[in-house]
Amino acid sequence: MTAFVAARAVGVVRAGRQVLDDVTVTAPAGEITALTGPSGSGKSTLIACLAGLEAVTTGTVLWADDVVGPRSRDVRHRCGLVLQGYGLVSLLSAVENVELVLQAQGVARAEVRSRAAAALAAVGLESAGDHLVEQLSGGQQQRVAVARAVVGRPEVLFADEPTAELDSATRDRVLHVLLAEAKRGAVVVLATHDRYVADVADAEVVMEDGRVVG
Repeated sequence: MTAFVAARAVGVVRAGRQVLDDVTVTAPAGEITALTGPSGSGKSTLIACLAGLEAVTTGTVLWADDVVGPRSRDVRHRCGLVLQGYGLVSLLSAVENVELVLQAQGVARAEVRSRAAAALAAVGLESAGDHLVEQLSGGQQQRVAVARAVVGRPEVLFADEPTAELDSATRDRVLHVLLAEAKRGAVVVLATHDRYVADVADAEVVMEDGRVVG
């Protein structure tokens, strides 16, 4: 397992605009680290950098002793992602979207369906597995994305507003899943506007105008 994920003096410049400025953050394994702050504060960009989806202009992203960036080959296989756009394949069913992760890992066919079904059940979608993504509501798609992110038992889990479209009961269910990932020993980093979610986290990083302010 990855002991920690860290940004060290990370800066990102896009089209001449400083999006992140000298950001230093460490997210340890076994804990949930919440990124909070207003829209446009840099939370999503920081997650993209930590996940190796976006290159940093200055500074370094580390997964323990490994320097990580967009060209890091093994990072995608070691992390789970919940992005704001969900990134689901619309022509596949909910369970088929979750199964893709396990198929990429080479999990035995007999185990793939049972693990995917269990992940969907954990987020309350046990009866929606055969529904096409395009038939699901936004909140249901969000939960499919969470199930897909955790089904492969990742070392690191990044979630960008994973509860934004959920009612309080469903939010608690998803939080239970994320807490279980941290308890399993994963690094869990999430961006959120939800005060309740931030309070559940083990640590909070407050961002504003691309900088860490608290």
